[in-house]
Amino acid sequence: MNAMKIASIVSGIVFALYAVLLLVWLWGDNISWETFVKVSITAAVIIIVTMGLALLYREYIEEKEMKKEKYLD
Repeated sequence: MNAMKIASIVSGIVFALYAVLLLVWLWGDNISWETFVKVSITAAVIIIVTMGLALLYREYIEEKEMKKEKYLD
């Protein structure tokens, strides 16, 4: 499984869980504003770091392997 596929799955799961939290926060009164902001920042950081690492992996590792196997010039 390549890095971008794994990163997309992880980011999608985090995004879906965040959407559920957002709906719970909007319709319920049991989550404080401070907690909601902390979870929002955490979710954004996880998504950005996951996709960033996947892009770095793709650029350096997978393209290096493709050049080694003569797929790229």
